[in-house]
Amino acid sequence: MPLVPVKELLQQAEAGKYAVGAFNVNNMEIVQAILAAAEAEKAPVIMQASQGAIKYAGIEYIYALASLAASQATVPVALHLDHGTSFEQCMKCIRVGFTSVMIDGSKYPLEENIALTNKVLAVARATGVSVEAELGKIGGTEDDIHVDERDAFFTDPEEARYFVEKTGVDALAVSIGTAHGQYKGIPKLDFPRLEKIVSLVKTPIVLHGSSGVPDEAIQEAIRLGVRKVNIDTNIREAFTNACRQVLADNPKEIDPRKVLGPAREAATEVIRQKIRVFGSSGKA
Repeated sequence: MPLVPVKELLQQAEAGKYAVGAFNVNNMEIVQAILAAAEAEKAPVIMQASQGAIKYAGIEYIYALASLAASQATVPVALHLDHGTSFEQCMKCIRVGFTSVMIDGSKYPLEENIALTNKVLAVARATGVSVEAELGKIGGTEDDIHVDERDAFFTDPEEARYFVEKTGVDALAVSIGTAHGQYKGIPKLDFPRLEKIVSLVKTPIVLHGSSGVPDEAIQEAIRLGVRKVNIDTNIREAFTNACRQVLADNPKEIDPRKVLGPAREAATEVIRQKIRVFGSSGKA
């Protein structure tokens, strides 16, 4: 089937009270792992590419891999730009065929964030592309984007209400205590803040930086209203650890297939486990 808009998947998730997994892609093996996991779990899935992934693989390659995967899938697959930081980047992704883009204007003052989001929305609405925005800064590092802990701040519920009222965005990423990258300790999520945001905002909520967050905390966030959960670091860990193990066991191995094949399998298992945690198994 063709790639589908994220908006459709999140509307279904809201009706079913589960979350859709959004998994970052960087190469062919990870695309294959995401699709294999989604097919095995009979779950809708979002493949998403960061600006770093696009620089590495090329926007045409990312689109070609994801669209080929979708064409062979029996489950819904969306292709999303993760953390687009400019109007121009979002337009490139829309032109090539992405079905969803994120415009991350969280570094700007509120009104500038709203204006930038609406500029992207004006084009996206005309092309049937979903738009995610962000309010509040999520700490850590996501490819070229770095937010120091001292600069990270939580999303204000009233600002979230105002932001959605002024934009009508399809999904809103909020900051409630998660961070990009590997955690140094166990993250503590601000559930009362999330509950307040959900009570004021009638648009799907997105949780970034979810790798390393305990399963029970993720499930509580979903119970409170999160409908899209982003996972990247856990996939990288599984993939590279499997590569290291193959090379440690077979230091003379030179066949990339024998290194990357087990890595793909390891990534698939991690993604399947996340899908089960999110409650989206069997929802395709």
